[in-house]
Amino acid sequence: MDEKQIVKNIKALRKSKKMSLAQLAKLCNLTKGYVSKIENSHKAPPFSTLAKIASALDTDVTILIADESELPTNLPLCIVRKSEKKKVITQGTLYGYQYEALAHKKAGKNMEPYVIMPAFDEAGVFSHEGEEFMYVIEGTHEFMYDGKKYILEEGDSIYFDSIIPHSGRSVGGKRAKILSIMYSYKRK
Repeated sequence: MDEKQIVKNIKALRKSKKMSLAQLAKLCNLTKGYVSKIENSHKAPPFSTLAKIASALDTDVTILIADESELPTNLPLCIVRKSEKKKVITQGTLYGYQYEALAHKKAGKNMEPYVIMPAFDEAGVFSHEGEEFMYVIEGTHEFMYDGKKYILEEGDSIYFDSIIPHSGRSVGGKRAKILSIMYSYKRK
């Protein structure tokens, strides 16, 4: 996904909802200056910030990351074939994490499933509304949650409140591969 397209989508959706920068910033618990910087840059913000913006705009993250040709549908069933998986962002703003969206074709969903491959370096700390489930498909993942360290091996899983500061990184000889399902509370 082109990061320039993500910031264009944020700005276009905000404007279509007749929302000011200040209103969006307040709903996201961010500064107006930071939201302006996001919209006027060529880099997407960290995933946790994208999730906050999507929630504030009453939409899915998949809408923010979509190319114009691949907007999600409201059909009750969503099948994404192996060849259709969508790599979200791979470098820079997401601390070297790789995110692969698994249900990007479905609009209006409450859950966001991804395959995540964390980098080996220390990552940024994330905090976002909702809950998250992680299942380690392969490798070893060092997970930090509320200041405590947990080592998750292949086959281990964890379910947590994602508002609590958390981060993680791959440890060992190969990059960890994790199924992550994020649930975000919908704004009323």
